[in-house]
Amino acid sequence: MPKSRAEQSGFTLIEVIVALAIAALGLGMLMMATGTGLTSTSAADETIEATLRAQSHLDALGSLTPLRPGIQSGDDGGGYSWRVSVSQPVSHANAADPDETPPALYSILVTISWRSGLSSRSVSLSTQRLGHIAEAANAAP
Repeated sequence: MPKSRAEQSGFTLIEVIVALAIAALGLGMLMMATGTGLTSTSAADETIEATLRAQSHLDALGSLTPLRPGIQSGDDGGGYSWRVSVSQPVSHANAADPDETPPALYSILVTISWRSGLSSRSVSLSTQRLGHIAEAANAAP
């Protein structure tokens, strides 16, 4: 004897449509979370790259390039630009030998900037270095 409609097992069309809608919402949220994660990873990679470039510029100051007060800037390649600001040091003319120039403390700020999507981002590192004022005067162009 055939089963009546009430006794048949299975899902109705409405139940299947609701289940598919719930699954689609879940997958959509998962895709959004993945996109946000990839964007954050990319931003972190760019920030790490900029920090390494800034450290490289700091390392060169005083060893490869002379400490001289002023602002210098340029293109660092790869979409990054750099700016180095060296402040005028405070000299202490209390040396025992008048011919000897005592070291002075320079304040240095290195900023690396780049474009990330529609926004502009930057990383700045600052430090202080000892140097002789005479070195800065001789190194001026």
